[in-house]
Amino acid sequence: WMEVREVLARNLRKARQAKRLSQEELAHRAGVDRTYVSALERRVYAASIEVVDRLARELDVEAADLLRRPTRREASTTKTKP
Repeated sequence: WMEVREVLARNLRKARQAKRLSQEELAHRAGVDRTYVSALERRVYAASIEVVDRLARELDVEAADLLRRPTRREASTTKTKP
């Protein structure tokens, strides 16, 4: 069972890269600090639901998408780097 911080980190990085956004650009658009986005992607912090929502809006996904656990197959083939 994947920890929720790991789920968010994995999905956030994947969505950000799919939109071809830097951490800095995403942070600027969402009104948070770049180091905060970096920390979320490294599982250092737990984000508030408000921040998850703002990030999701800027990535054109639902907040639930950022918190969706991968299937067992996806989880076993893709590991998030700390």
